[in-house]
Amino acid sequence: MTLDAVDFQIIHELQEDGRLSNQDLADRIRLSPSPCLRRVRRLEEAGLIRGYTAMVDQVAFGLPITVFVRIRLERHTRDIVAVFEEHVGRIEHIQDCYLMAGSSDYLLRVVIESLEAYESLVRDRIHAIPGIASIESSFAYGSVKQSKVYPRPTAPGSIRRA
Repeated sequence: MTLDAVDFQIIHELQEDGRLSNQDLADRIRLSPSPCLRRVRRLEEAGLIRGYTAMVDQVAFGLPITVFVRIRLERHTRDIVAVFEEHVGRIEHIQDCYLMAGSSDYLLRVVIESLEAYESLVRDRIHAIPGIASIESSFAYGSVKQSKVYPRPTAPGSIRRA
């Protein structure tokens, strides 16, 4: 799928405010409502827009602590990797899990309500996952930038169908 400037504008505006009505979106991108809606639906069908969500304040919600957790596996067999990834997928406090290159195999972003709750999560849930060689935790004490709006790709041909 090839995206043009209008598609990028639509995506940008919806990332900024997913509750925009089609009329408001059309007004912002200077397009009439019918073609605007067709474009949005095309972007959804292509998998570029995967859904809409509410952005919730993490601290106000009761999860003030963010922990970045580096995991190294003992071995990288298909079974160990599959078991690890399956377990991680079931732990609700793990918001993101990235497969990494370098000294760690995985980087997790955990949000949690307290240090005691984090200790319990590590002892009871993460340590229980077979095949882990090491766990290293770094606690974020502040956030300088958090963006949910992706920058526009600069490389030609960088848009891929999801």
